[in-house]
Amino acid sequence: MLNLPTYTDVAAAAERIAGKANRTPVLTSRTADEALGAEIFFKCENYQRMGAFKFRGAMNALSKFDPRQRAAGVVAFSSGNHAQAIALSAKLLGIPATIIMPLDAPAAKVAATKGYGGNVVTYDRYTEDREEIGRRLAEQHGMTLIPPYDHPDVIAGQGTAAKELIEEVGALDALFVCLGGGGLLAGSALAARQLAPGCKIYGVEPQAGNDGQQSFRSGSIVHIETPKTIADGAQTQHLGQHTFAIIRRDVDDIFTATDEQLIACMRFFAERMKMVVEPTGCLGFAAAREMKAQLKGQRVGVIVSGGNVDLVRYSEFLAG
Repeated sequence: MLNLPTYTDVAAAAERIAGKANRTPVLTSRTADEALGAEIFFKCENYQRMGAFKFRGAMNALSKFDPRQRAAGVVAFSSGNHAQAIALSAKLLGIPATIIMPLDAPAAKVAATKGYGGNVVTYDRYTEDREEIGRRLAEQHGMTLIPPYDHPDVIAGQGTAAKELIEEVGALDALFVCLGGGGLLAGSALAARQLAPGCKIYGVEPQAGNDGQQSFRSGSIVHIETPKTIADGAQTQHLGQHTFAIIRRDVDDIFTATDEQLIACMRFFAERMKMVVEPTGCLGFAAAREMKAQLKGQRVGVIVSGGNVDLVRYSEFLAG
């Protein structure tokens, strides 16, 4: 029996991380509103500490550690943002952190993780199992494993972003959330179902890796090979047990976006809103742009999940 988090856990997480996580801005764009014929509210988690929403879940989870767990340390696996979030949260709380990262993780994310004090262990994401490596290290050293999405405390922490958005702008007709392993989408669904019951909740993942969409429509978790997409934060192979249970119950649909659509959104954010947004952070807006006919006249929330992108790659995306 899964111990699924509830909105009560999201509310408790909000109190727990208050003063530690940034209350990120909600920005609007007249150009976006005119293009979609709707009111678009961007919850800008690219302005969160360490540059992404992941700090919320990491800080919530680590703040609940008991003295033994704090002394033994935390281990996590991540392509980048969860890695940085755990490393920074652990540093702020005085907890040793070991982070398992793929060899091809963006250089900026690896450097930031090390800069926050994380001990980085690398692996080949195409031939090795990061979850198995994490479990082995946890067992060998007595550390607590905090996965990037399939954990009740992580899900509750991520849900605080949508909670803040709806509390600030009021009820929404639709909410678009990027989807990798499902922590942000599941947490957002818990918040939206409580605070804006009539809101349609949509997950958006890379077209090259639509395991979430397949899972949602088939009714069981689908496993895929690591997708090749510029949205490195959503290169997951499957949803989690906890996240899937919430998504299946509370989410209305799951859509996909191509790498080309993500690059177009990166350009929009840079040119029109003067924001650096990583490819994964563009997933929600990319889908909303494709649905403008259905969204006409509505109040639409879009969670911009992060802004951690290697500047060399970023310049190539915009120039291409």
